[in-house]
Amino acid sequence: MTVTFIAEVSSNHNQNLGRCYRFIETAAQIGCAAVKFQLFRIDKLFAPSVLQLSAEHRKRKQWELPTEFLPLLHEKCAEHDIAFSCTPFYLEAVNELAPFVSFYKIASYELLWKDLLIACAKTGKPVVLSTGMATMEEIDEAVTTLQAADCRDLTLLHCVSAYPTPVDQCNLAVIETLRQHFGCRVGWSDHSVSPAVMYRAVHRWKASMIEFHLDIDGQGAEYPWAIAGFRKKPQR
Repeated sequence: MTVTFIAEVSSNHNQNLGRCYRFIETAAQIGCAAVKFQLFRIDKLFAPSVLQLSAEHRKRKQWELPTEFLPLLHEKCAEHDIAFSCTPFYLEAVNELAPFVSFYKIASYELLWKDLLIACAKTGKPVVLSTGMATMEEIDEAVTTLQAADCRDLTLLHCVSAYPTPVDQCNLAVIETLRQHFGCRVGWSDHSVSPAVMYRAVHRWKASMIEFHLDIDGQGAEYPWAIAGFRKKPQR
């Protein structure tokens, strides 16, 4: 069984292109098939009243990935023979990413956003969908929406939306439940900060994809939830 490993950069790039390159280089060195970033704008994520009242939310402006980085990241990934992916958090981001990404990753938080699902599917690119916090009925509706919009390459990721996720709450058996119900590739989006959990997802539950947060130095905006010093992915 071939397992696809995706290194999640999240917002740990610090808006620094050289740092982005280090993530790509590290992900390639440890054998990942893809590296993933996030594309969002705080004015599209939060209401104006929230941004006005909350300095903490305004600080997240520093977490935004500059769109001018996209072609450069695409080129760097090609140089290192690793796929470039990104999660769109606003509708226009789908088209902004289209010339550059190999596949779209849709976050658990966006699973119910039909317009985003449809926009990603209609590009013809593969879609990876995280399922944290969702009921089976909600996942079913999302899958139906994607397939109706001609998504022909779909991977579902079992995910527990807790940061970090306690090992005893990972419930990896859901991987098999999703596989049996939907008949597609199913993997694990890891927030446990435990390589042992990823190992079990692959070897016990036959996850076909593993997404994990990569940390290169403990300096990023979200590094407490990344795998500090992670340099070797689990063996297939």
